Amino acid sequence: MFANSLRQGLRTASRSSARAFSTLPARAATRPSLGAGVAMGAAIAGYAMYEVSKSPLLLESKTIAGEKGTASERSFVMIKPDGVSRQLVGKIISRFEERGYKLVAVKSLTPSPALAREHYSDLSARPFYNGLVKYITSGTPVVAMVWEGKDVIKQGRRIVGATNPQDADPGSVRGQYAVSVGRNLIHASDAFDSATKEIGLWFAPEELSDYEPIAWPWVMADN
Repeated sequence: MFANSLRQGLRTASRSSARAFSTLPARAATRPSLGAGVAMGAAIAGYAMYEVSKSPLLLESKTIAGEKGTASERSFVMIKPDGVSRQLVGKIISRFEERGYKLVAVKSLTPSPALAREHYSDLSARPFYNGLVKYITSGTPVVAMVWEGKDVIKQGRRIVGATNPQDADPGSVRGQYAVSVGRNLIHASDAFDSATKEIGLWFAPEELSDYEPIAWPWVMADN
């Protein structure tokens, strides 16, 4: 509708300009009237703004994974069956909370084979793929979470540690609690694109909370 109005404005301005040319004396015909020029300029500027506004560069950059590089950035984190069975859920959650990240979604579930296959689709060509799908759907639940905060994807990977626990920093989750790749306790998104895919795969938009942390009384008193 906006585009049609602008096009109509262009046509009107063009007609006004043409009439101005036709009614002026021969010597002045090279200069359109001021009113027609202003109308033409306004119409052109408005239409140009409309076309630019459709550019993907100006579309809303915030996705289900928040906005990359800002405090709204989100990461998908999953505590695997071995982490749940070893009762490490609370300790793992504490790592993210103590770092200052905000939990915006959490649920415990046993993934379906279809969900597990889609989650690990990038590993489908690997020889261990079928075993991984079978393990993650074995019956022991997983804990799926979404954490939010500045650089949570990059820093979350540091909290989790290297895929192979033998290479993980001692202070990381895997470095402290895991000993083998096949039972490395936890998964975390490794990039913004994967976070977007994984959050959308495991959670519906309405399951994600958008809130501000409540200040404790002594924090409020200091203010």
